[in-house]
Amino acid sequence: MKLKDKVALITGGTSGIGLETAKLFQSEGATVVVTGMNAGRLEEASRALEGKAMVLAVDVRDPAQISEAVFEIVARHGRIDIVFANAGAGTAAPLDAITPEQIQEQFSLNFNGVFFTIQKAAPHLSKGSSIVVTTSFLNEVGTPGLSILSATKAATRSLVRSIGAEIAPRGIRINAVSPGPVATPFHRKLGLSDKELAATGEAIAAAVPLKRFGDASEIAKAVLFLASDDSSFMTGTEIVVDGGLTQF
Repeated sequence: MKLKDKVALITGGTSGIGLETAKLFQSEGATVVVTGMNAGRLEEASRALEGKAMVLAVDVRDPAQISEAVFEIVARHGRIDIVFANAGAGTAAPLDAITPEQIQEQFSLNFNGVFFTIQKAAPHLSKGSSIVVTTSFLNEVGTPGLSILSATKAATRSLVRSIGAEIAPRGIRINAVSPGPVATPFHRKLGLSDKELAATGEAIAAAVPLKRFGDASEIAKAVLFLASDDSSFMTGTEIVVDGGLTQF
């Protein structure tokens, strides 16, 4: 029970990596709070977590909604011990088709959402608390059509270092998990057709040294390591879980 009696907030916790992490955290003794925006997925997540998790509708693009959620969590549980800032999405588009609105939308969710989640939760974190941020293998490679998504993830990686330096004197750690290609609903949010998704998926899988997509549960295990005392002397760093894609 690596997270016994811990209170864990997971943004983007209603599907994919976030939901798998919520399940794993629960099995390790944590009291889990998940956030999301889709009402149907919020209900499904509540059922998947056996009705034991606190499930909140939160748009992390809105700092006021994050503040309200943090207030509710602290009012019910008294504190927050773990923050997994995981919510994110992206839009695939070639250079000549990218619009200002696409840039604003992706940075608002992937960067601003992460930053304000950490900012609003930080006053309620105490010594020994852990923050984990989802970055991506895209912050290490150039991928046609994903320039803005990649830029948001690179910015978030930098944020982990900067915030890590700021909160280290309080005894609070922050680290990132960098997933490679993972079979989650995230890819359907890229705006590609089924045919494009299939072709892209085949090409990516072929490029991964392990010749497959990762599973969300494999990423969740890395998040658990970073959230728990197993990584108590780690902060500001990033664990890459990408099947070797960025390493060879």
